[in-house]
Amino acid sequence: MSADRTDPTSSADGSRTRVQGMFVSLDGYAAGSYVTFEEPFGEAIALTRGFDGRAIHGVDKVEDLSFDAAMTSLWGQGIGVEIMGRRKFGPQTGPWTDDGWRGWWGEEPPFRTPVIVLTHHEREPLAFENGTVFHFLDASPHEALQRAHELAPGTDVRIGGGPSTVREFLAADLVDTMHLTIVPVTIGSGTRLLEGGLPSSDDFFIESVTLPSGRAHQIWYRRRP
Repeated sequence: MSADRTDPTSSADGSRTRVQGMFVSLDGYAAGSYVTFEEPFGEAIALTRGFDGRAIHGVDKVEDLSFDAAMTSLWGQGIGVEIMGRRKFGPQTGPWTDDGWRGWWGEEPPFRTPVIVLTHHEREPLAFENGTVFHFLDASPHEALQRAHELAPGTDVRIGGGPSTVREFLAADLVDTMHLTIVPVTIGSGTRLLEGGLPSSDDFFIESVTLPSGRAHQIWYRRRP
């Protein structure tokens, strides 16, 4: 399937839709099968071991000037909006309740941009002093991407996960680049990123670098006519 780049949900200014720094296990899992307040990653917690999240704000924020840190620092570069699934925001399901929940990140979410949370139960935006504003939207991938371009014209859009959300954008032919960090662990259960088959090699170029730690960084580039 080829995207129509004249479609109103596509950006005419060269901005890209990116998956950036998504962790995937050797057996293909990118999230656990459950999320709770006590276990936000479920059985996929092993994917985060050794990860220094400070690097998302630049290699100058960490002591480890490694290839891992350099790749992680790309997470926010050029990004004006993130789109995420509801389960990345919190473990709740169904209509929202007045429970005071403001996301996993406390009063300083790392995004510092608008964030679209895809949910069947819309609510008023939730704003933070550091520039993060969560917008709760019931929308298709195309509609969500159009809204993202309205919120931050001319900037890249990050599809932040979870894996089910990324699959929806891949199926809609809306992902331009994808950076995956393959972590040398097996989980055995959870949610796979590429359940139902891999995108065709006719759709993406793929480059891969494997590190002495056993981690591998894959960069997928969308082939466009």
